[in-house]
Amino acid sequence: MYSCGPTVYDYVHIGNLRSFVMADLVKRALMAHGYKVQHTINLTDFGHLSDDGDAGEDKMTLALRRAGKPITMEAMAEIAETYSASFKSDMEALGNIAPTTYAPASKYIVKEVALVKTLVEKGYTYETSDGVYFDIAKFPAYGKLGNIDLSHLKSGARVEVNSEKRNPADFAVWKKASLGWQSPWGMGFPGWHIECTAMAFATLGKQIDIHTGGIDLIPTHHNGEIAQAESATKKTPYVKYWMHNEFIRIDNSKISKSTGNGIRLFQLRERGYHPLVYRYWLLGGHYRTPLNFTFEALDNAKQAWFRLRRHMYEEWKGVKGGTVSAAYWNQFIAAMSDDLDTPKALATLWAVVGDKTLSVKDKVATIKKMDGVLGVGLSEPLDTALKTLGVIEVEDLPQDVQELLEAREDARKEKAWDRADEARKAINMLGYTVEDTPQGPRVTKV
Repeated sequence: MYSCGPTVYDYVHIGNLRSFVMADLVKRALMAHGYKVQHTINLTDFGHLSDDGDAGEDKMTLALRRAGKPITMEAMAEIAETYSASFKSDMEALGNIAPTTYAPASKYIVKEVALVKTLVEKGYTYETSDGVYFDIAKFPAYGKLGNIDLSHLKSGARVEVNSEKRNPADFAVWKKASLGWQSPWGMGFPGWHIECTAMAFATLGKQIDIHTGGIDLIPTHHNGEIAQAESATKKTPYVKYWMHNEFIRIDNSKISKSTGNGIRLFQLRERGYHPLVYRYWLLGGHYRTPLNFTFEALDNAKQAWFRLRRHMYEEWKGVKGGTVSAAYWNQFIAAMSDDLDTPKALATLWAVVGDKTLSVKDKVATIKKMDGVLGVGLSEPLDTALKTLGVIEVEDLPQDVQELLEAREDARKEKAWDRADEARKAINMLGYTVEDTPQGPRVTKV
């Protein structure tokens, strides 16, 4: 399985992250069926131009200019490492299982140059003053992914006018530049599309089972991958199954780094949302359905997620030894196997929570197994889970909060409700909430 990773010229936003949660769900569902999954995520650290159609400046160079750094390979590597580390941190925070391989494009130059050579030798390319281009006329099936209508692709529409290109949809497999690597075609760097194919070949083989990415990659990037891979190897298909997620919008506007509305994961954390709340919110919509992000919707997800966690880590704390409900598990895995129907899978999990005919032990066992696929943190160690919930043991509270809590409990025993309510308000003013449970008062840091 290959997932198109980020171009590490900037921090990823929450819209970018949807693609990797989707890929993680695919992997988890396959693992639940007993498959071993080899998974590669690339890190594009050069070669992705500011326009997908081979126009504009390399995005990594733009990042260097933005940071006021020198335009050198060393500085580019430093920038790439910064944003790569941030991306990996976000992946971990979202509960995504790490891929078998993180593949930085700059580490596979030899493989990328070799693939370009193969295409040149087989007659699929032509050279211009600015690079080496794949001639799509030599690959009649170009555009088959997504049924792209090439007749509507006009020069200058998505591709900057280039009089040397034979067809507006021809794409660069090597770009000549003063910065980069030496090659038979001069100094430069491999094209964005060639990088992914070469890295997929190197880490997974000439044909792969599943390839994931956002829907924006279908017209140019993924059709380019297919064309060069199948032309080089003569093996069809290059990929058995393509899976593409839809976009997330914010207040009905497309998320974009250029417009500055790209909310980052750490910003959600600053506003009190655990990263797994965002993951839970994503599960509420099918990956091929556009989602509109609002904080109201995220609040609803937060409430539901906290309810699940409180069941597992407070009401059912320490429960062990149950048996997974075969009926519910079969219903759940059937939903996940039906093109990742996560809304239906979540509904099945909640049905388990509310089923009064199931013992608590069996509920816990069943939910934990489902969480092995959903990854929303219902199988964490108890101390980790309670910390996430913000629950604080009474003896760990500040002295003034402890005294107010004791006063409230005394008032409740005396049925002095007004006095108990005043103590609760005072606790709230100090930044804590108190909630009554069968096990006693539960105090949470706001």
